[in-house]
Amino acid sequence: MAAVAVSKDSLESDSDIHITLEDQQKINRFARQNAKWEELRDDLKHKKGDLQNLEDASDDLLLVEDESAPIPFVVGEVFVHFNMEEAQEKLEEAKSKVKKDIESIEAECTNVKSIMSDLKTQLYAKFGNSINLEAEEE
Repeated sequence: MAAVAVSKDSLESDSDIHITLEDQQKINRFARQNAKWEELRDDLKHKKGDLQNLEDASDDLLLVEDESAPIPFVVGEVFVHFNMEEAQEKLEEAKSKVKKDIESIEAECTNVKSIMSDLKTQLYAKFGNSINLEAEEE
């Protein structure tokens, strides 16, 4: 998560820099956008994991020898048995939905990063090294 910090000591030593209400609102907006970006990044990671699981399940279906055997498929919290063809269709539908979700999350991430970049530019222009908006190393 990015640190949003304005060094009070450095502000007091430079009498030209004052934090206005507008500046504080920009800092708060940056912090909210950063939190949203972190959340979106986690969602994206989980969706990509879901997509990988669906692709693995699809590959596993190819290895089934008895095509007449019922294939258990999770719907909500229960397993429903489908024949091979129906199970493949359901997997493809699920993969398609997850791919659309991934595209949507990626688009939202791009939008949030753009807003953050704009706010960073404005805040660094005013506060210079007195503010840290960079992500903390983990």
